[in-house]
Amino acid sequence: MADLVLPASGLQSAQRGWAMLTICLGVVLAGLDGAIANIALPTIANDLHITPAASVWVVNAYQLAVAVCLLPLASWGESVGYKPIYWTGLAVFTLASLGCALSRSLPVLVLSRVVQGLSGGCMASVSAALIRFIYPPAQFGRGMGLLALAVALSAALGPTIGAAVLSVANWPWLFAINVPIGVVAVLVGARVLPSTPRQSRTFDAAGSILSALTVGLLIIGLDDLGHGASPSALTEIGAGVAAGTGLILHQLPRGTPLVPIDLFRIPLFALSALTSICSYAAQMLAFVSLPFFFQHGLGRTQVQTGLLMTPWPVAVAIVAPIAGRLTDRYPAGILGSAGLAVMATGLGLMVALPAHPADADIAWRMCICGCGFGFFQTPNNRAMMTSGPKERSGAASGMLATARLTGQSTGAALVAAMFGLFPSAATTASLTAGAAFAATAGLFSCLRLGRS
Repeated sequence: MADLVLPASGLQSAQRGWAMLTICLGVVLAGLDGAIANIALPTIANDLHITPAASVWVVNAYQLAVAVCLLPLASWGESVGYKPIYWTGLAVFTLASLGCALSRSLPVLVLSRVVQGLSGGCMASVSAALIRFIYPPAQFGRGMGLLALAVALSAALGPTIGAAVLSVANWPWLFAINVPIGVVAVLVGARVLPSTPRQSRTFDAAGSILSALTVGLLIIGLDDLGHGASPSALTEIGAGVAAGTGLILHQLPRGTPLVPIDLFRIPLFALSALTSICSYAAQMLAFVSLPFFFQHGLGRTQVQTGLLMTPWPVAVAIVAPIAGRLTDRYPAGILGSAGLAVMATGLGLMVALPAHPADADIAWRMCICGCGFGFFQTPNNRAMMTSGPKERSGAASGMLATARLTGQSTGAALVAAMFGLFPSAATTASLTAGAAFAATAGLFSCLRLGRS
């Protein structure tokens, strides 16, 4: 089958289904990996004889690698087309998953996770841009809702699959699960992903390097800061700020900047990006810290921990398609603010758990968090993707993913900081910080009311 022809109003229904299947397979691939890695952290820490704070780098290495390459890859996608970027990411991610499965030490595992992150960045940087070309404008919210559904389903299945595998096998098998899914996605994607318009431009090598330095140094510095205000941590953060300043100055004169300064001049886009960063930081503060709390604090088994993590993504999976349809009719300011208020309430209720909670006490609170997050996610993503011109879809998609990964990386790094600062109450501190981030995201979302 040749590349699908791309009409101005999106693909035809049958073609659209195959193309969305490919994108959703890639999302499930990365989503399963992320959810399984979070669940496996305590087991990996014990097996490799490392501290809980050190094991967080199994998550951070992936998130950091994705974050530093998103904007350059999105810009490159506008030049060469989105299909080559996405398909290459699928192929390399599959190979890197096999590398993780074969790892027997923390350095090798972290290196494999870095490769996973770089290839995952290929998919994350252009997936939303591809959907904008696959669907007609009036149905774009449905496409984003399906994307959110795929993310939620993979996150929901991840803890259960991870816990089931850990009950009968060692943790390397968790990463091997990605390989068959990846092979299917690569084969299907080569045939059905549509070719998209290309823009003639020179690759911004200097901007790409400055972007990677900015994100990388800030996240590494934040993680080091969690172990104390050392000179190295402050130096890393200062260097990240300096690199970021240089990046902005370098981008200002450019007509189509790698960092989408032109899009940030649109209030709806800027506020949606800030909303996204804060909300995903809140989510990751909970997702990374809770497995340690369930196993070490409450004495739950690995299987029980996986099941207790499941209600949140299941709730997202139920709510996301509903929000996707509503977002084609109602503004993101209303839908997103309502969802984030619910999410902040759920995280506050998690902080207020009784000393010896029953599983039901945990489950209904996790459901509230998931419902709030699911109701916010799709409207916010649609607002970011449609607030700018269609020819800047790559930049918007890259920034959407960058905002998400920046928030997630910040949240994961803050969990490491909480383990260093509050070793006996790290989960409580993490959940409290998460509720504060969700409330802040809600305030940014409210500011979007009346803006278009």
